Amino acid sequence: MVYSDWRHSTLLRCVLCGGCAEPRFGLCSGCARDLPRLDSACATCAIPLPPVPAGPTRQCPACQSRPPAMAASRCAWLYGFPVSPLIQRFKYEGDLGAGHALASLAAESLAGMAESLDLLVPMPLHWRRFWQRGFNQAQLLAETFSRAWQLPTLPRTLRKCRASDRQQSLQRRQRLRNLSGSFLVRGDVAGQRIGLVDDVITTGATMETAANALLAAGASRVVALALARTP
Repeated sequence: MVYSDWRHSTLLRCVLCGGCAEPRFGLCSGCARDLPRLDSACATCAIPLPPVPAGPTRQCPACQSRPPAMAASRCAWLYGFPVSPLIQRFKYEGDLGAGHALASLAAESLAGMAESLDLLVPMPLHWRRFWQRGFNQAQLLAETFSRAWQLPTLPRTLRKCRASDRQQSLQRRQRLRNLSGSFLVRGDVAGQRIGLVDDVITTGATMETAANALLAAGASRVVALALARTP
């Protein structure tokens, strides 16, 4: 499995229903409309919030009391059906078609963030995880955003220098402790406005730990970008 497969894949069938798909996205228009858009969320951590009439930028109580390292977080969708199985197919089964479809649609949905960024940095994998999976899903997403938004992506800026225990069953504070000292910044990021790219934001602990490392290295601003946010 190599990155060229991702770049040159042309999808003629919808990755969800099997019907005729828009080649640029890999989903038919009906399935694309069915994806659960994240229209009402905290501007800082992207956690879903109850819908209200359009108004000032909203923050959840947790971000008001303890602002995270990220200046903002944006996700295209809620992590629910049918987005969640597509992400799992991409991430764990190597289904690059599903990943291409989601990345292309998300690049269009999140395009408004591009003007406030200087470069994109994908969330790294520890080398053991990379060896097991064969690719870094965040890097493939960042490359798609990069081409759509005409922004550089620097895949080696962050290094996962310490393997951490699996995060799925941990609470946010436990995740932060688990991730302490996990990321190393390589290269000059001084003064840069960085879009930090990953597939899913769960508690935001991984993004926050990586954002803190980038800010400590001199980045002026870090914005978290992901396909989906868990409720």
